Amino acid sequence: MLALACGVALTASVPALAADDTYPTRPIKVIVPFPAGGTTDTLMRIVTPRLSKSLGQPVVIENKSGASATVGADFVAKAAPDGYTLLVGAAHHTIAQAVFAKLPYSFDRDLAPVGMMALVPNVVVVNAAVPAKSVQELVAITKANPDKYNYASAGPGSAHHLIGEMFKLRTGAQLTHIPYRGSAPAVADLLGGQVSVMFDTVTSSLPHIKAQKLRALAVTTAKRSSALPDVPTLAEAGVPNFDVGTWFGLMAPAATPPAVIEKLNREITAILKDPDVQKQLLSQGIEPQPGTSAELKARVTKELTEFSSLAKQAKLTVE
Repeated sequence: MLALACGVALTASVPALAADDTYPTRPIKVIVPFPAGGTTDTLMRIVTPRLSKSLGQPVVIENKSGASATVGADFVAKAAPDGYTLLVGAAHHTIAQAVFAKLPYSFDRDLAPVGMMALVPNVVVVNAAVPAKSVQELVAITKANPDKYNYASAGPGSAHHLIGEMFKLRTGAQLTHIPYRGSAPAVADLLGGQVSVMFDTVTSSLPHIKAQKLRALAVTTAKRSSALPDVPTLAEAGVPNFDVGTWFGLMAPAATPPAVIEKLNREITAILKDPDVQKQLLSQGIEPQPGTSAELKARVTKELTEFSSLAKQAKLTVE
């Protein structure tokens, strides 16, 4: 009986070992659920060439945007669970599940976490025509002109949207939400003066802040951004207990073999710990934060609870 049991255990372990030894044997597609030019796209265009080299197969980015990143997530959730179609998951997805009335997939059930990749603080930015030089001044002028000022987001239910509504709830600021199909077109209109304010990721706004085309008032995380060390946090600017940023992690369809997930996690972690990669990411305002599959799963679970509660408090629902 002992010999038989050992034989069964050995046989059961063979598929996992084989998956790790043979994967991948063909190109891998990584779905970036936003248009080119945004933070998610920037992150992956730094990481994927190195992932291609380490895995020995092409890793191809496909931008599949729409509905606050849920179009791309739905595509991957319904893909074959073989490790050849992956998603760059983000805070946008846990927020979307909390605020969308209906989604064609479940982020925590239909997608498997591979591992954390990075964290990017969001930053309160205004265009040159907005006179506010501080968060308090911004709140004051919007209250005095309740129909004049608006804020852009990467779409209904995106991190930009949730942070904007949190900001309004905590400060009483009067800002009208204007949704876009991704961060890049929203920033373009912010620069053009069509919108006044944005709670953007540091990465996509950083070049315009440095060029003094946009004015940074505060970052939305508990700690200052390493890319904007002179910009205060919202807590420092008078809005206490505000700590929301945009995380990014790699996801795969549920039922993807554990050995495949483990291999992808090892390769991504090694890439993100490379000093040259870290330097390149930090220069873009992206803070590398490699982590395990279990750590990403815990983050997703925690945020789904927190954001659902916040959405109810703010009466925030997207049909």
